[in-house]
Order: sequence, then C-alpha cells, then structure tokens
Amino acid sequence: MATQAPPPRPYVFGGSSHPELTREIAQHLGVEASTCRIERFSNDNLYVQLLESVRDKEVFIVQTLTPPVHEHLMEMLLLLDAARSTSAGNVTAVVPYYSYARSDKKDEPRISIAGRLVADMLVTAGARHVITMTLHAPQVHGFFSVPMDHLSSIGTLVPYFLQKDLSDMCVVSPDIGNAKRAIKFSRALGLPMVAGNKERVADDRVEFHGLIGTVPGQRAIIYDDEIATAGTMMPVIAALKAEGVREFHLACTHGLFSGPSIERLSSVPEIVEIVTTNTVPISPEMRLPNMTVLSVAPIFAEAIRRNVTGESVAPLFAY
Repeated sequence: MATQAPPPRPYVFGGSSHPELTREIAQHLGVEASTCRIERFSNDNLYVQLLESVRDKEVFIVQTLTPPVHEHLMEMLLLLDAARSTSAGNVTAVVPYYSYARSDKKDEPRISIAGRLVADMLVTAGARHVITMTLHAPQVHGFFSVPMDHLSSIGTLVPYFLQKDLSDMCVVSPDIGNAKRAIKFSRALGLPMVAGNKERVADDRVEFHGLIGTVPGQRAIIYDDEIATAGTMMPVIAALKAEGVREFHLACTHGLFSGPSIERLSSVPEIVEIVTTNTVPISPEMRLPNMTVLSVAPIFAEAIRRNVTGESVAPLFAY
C-alpha cells in the first residue's frame, strides 16, 4: 500500500508589526518563521525581499494593522506581491487585527468605505485567502472577494474565565452591535447578559443612553471586541455602578490601549482585571498590573494547519 505524502510545509513570514506573534504561530506549527528583509530607500520608499524560495509553496504573511497602520499595511501589500510574483503556490494574508473593519458603512456624506477598499488592496496585491480575528463589524467579511476565515477569540477567553468564580456575575455588552457576540460568550460561561445602548459621537467619545436589561448581581464582565481609548468602557462602568455593580472584569480581543485609555482604566479601582489577547503587541509600559494577555497563536496556527491539509476549520468555532 502506498504511503500518504506528508502535508506541505507552511512558510510563515511576518512584517514588522508583531514579530513575536509570527514566531509563536510558526512555533505552534513546528516550523521556523521564514525570513524577509524590510528596508527603506533614501526617498522613504519601502523595500521588501523574501529571503527564502517560495515557488509552489504555501505562504502565509502575518501582519497586524497597528500604528503606524499605513506603514504596516504597505509592508503587507509588498510582501504579498513579492510572494505572488515569485510563483508561490498559494498566498494567505493573516491579519490578526484588521483595523479598517471599523469603516464598514457610509454613515456620513462623501466618505470612503475604507474596510472594503483595504480588502480590495490585499486581494490585488496577491492574497488568495485571508485569515483574521474578531472583525469590529462582521459584515466586513463580505468585503473580501477571496475565501476568508473569520476566527474568534472566544475559544481562548472562555476557558480562562471558566477557571474563575463566576458567582453573582453577568456579561455586559457595551452596545447592541456587539450583543450577538456577547450572547455566545455569556452562554458559554452560563451567565446572564445585559446590553448597553450607546451612540458614538467621536473617535474617543460616546453618548451612553442606558442599559437594556436588569443587572442581576454585583459583579460584571464587560465584553467588547476591542478597547482603544476606553471611551466606551467609562460610561458603561458608571451606569453599572449606579445599578449596584461593585466589581468589574474587562474582556476583549484587541487590546489597543491608545490615547488616554491607560489613565482612564487606572482611575477605576473597581476594575479587578483586564483580559485581552495578543492580536496586537502591548508594550511593557502599557501593561497594567491587573492586565492579563492571552495568546491566540494556537488558534491561528491551527487555522493555518487546517488550510494546508485541506481540513475544515469549523471545529475552531466550538463556542
């Protein structure tokens, strides 16, 4: 009987936005992260070169869109183009944090739907498949004209919280848009859920119009897709305090912690813990003593492995 050929080796390259996550994903796949060179010409143009042959190979370009976003986006476009133009067998863009997912609709006159534009740019550059996690607006999935695996961090967050005392606790979604995701999270934990009613009036400011539902206890997990300036968290916490909540756990996928977020979060002694993942790099000076960072590298590595072997990624959505 003929022996079955081993699956092809994935070649995992990373841009400069999050080299630690790239190495960790490669480690979980049992391979070394592939090397590339990223330099800058005297005229400020970027130069990239893949330092390994990828002809007919399965290539994965890992780049999360964190500041400087446009620098990192351009790096990714060049890396994708380099892989495609050197006859890679298949090129996949791995974007742990797709920041332009927040630009998903035309809610003001004469604006660009940047989430769709950036999706088109990735495909034009050479991506034939995209893997990302927890899009701010799920409909952005439909902006891509190539197959996409929209992964979730719930499989990482839920086991962490299940180890804790969840008595007298509820899950709170800061807004209706995140409610469907929060329902899955609360059901997996066996907890009731309450939703907030907010309206964003600026990048770092929201108007909060109260809670939908009755807060059942004195402890709450506020669950959102990302924490940027913490402008959403502050009015939600104030409203919950008015309802008698005395202990807060914050949970999110993307811990951006930009602008005044650290000052705001530090000012609330009732925040017991802030739990996030490593879809974006968090510098040591931004890590508060009550902050826990969980790794999503195993999820991305498993998604990559299943794509290489032709297996379904459905088991990654167990929750």
